[in-house]
Amino acid sequence: MKQLLNGVNRHNGNSTASLKLRKNVFTVLVVLFVGIIITSCKKENSGSKADETQSLAAQKTSEGNVVNDYNGLNGLTVWQLQQARAATARYRNIDNAIKDGYMDIEVDVEHMGHHYMNTAIVDSVFDIRQPEILVYNRDEKGKQQLVAVEYAVPLSYPRPEGFSGSADAWKDDSGFPLWLVHAWVWAYNPDGVFNWTNPLIDLH
Repeated sequence: MKQLLNGVNRHNGNSTASLKLRKNVFTVLVVLFVGIIITSCKKENSGSKADETQSLAAQKTSEGNVVNDYNGLNGLTVWQLQQARAATARYRNIDNAIKDGYMDIEVDVEHMGHHYMNTAIVDSVFDIRQPEILVYNRDEKGKQQLVAVEYAVPLSYPRPEGFSGSADAWKDDSGFPLWLVHAWVWAYNPDGVFNWTNPLIDLH
């Protein structure tokens, strides 16, 4: 009888030890599992932030509507810039610009780009939907990308009224006998949509 009780006690002791071991192993596995999940979440969040940053950067290129990124412009000016953008969308394909009479005038300027001008429409009229000059810059593959539009009126006429408000800065000292103003509607310009140069444009 004693031997039977001792055997039972030993068995119970072994069972208790085995149960404790299982609990410890289970606890370790749970901790490891939770750790893996937390690490994965952190990586996912980090990846999401990186993706978001890349997305914002992409919006400030010709692929995004950069007009929406400019601050301090009145509603009418924004609407006019959107009109300029819509009217020149087909010229993102430079072949369409050439077909419509825009020619390379070999004015290639750092922080601006390559200028294509339609001399047939240079007159006293400022037409938002018909810029006299299109400004391109090459991407890494050498393809011309539309970055800005430019308006030109001969200096023999008064300074054009231009866009609504006073933000558009017409120049009369460019070396050409023209009033000129850029509108960076296809590539974001941190110095302003009407600024003469764009620090984000490296001439290619």
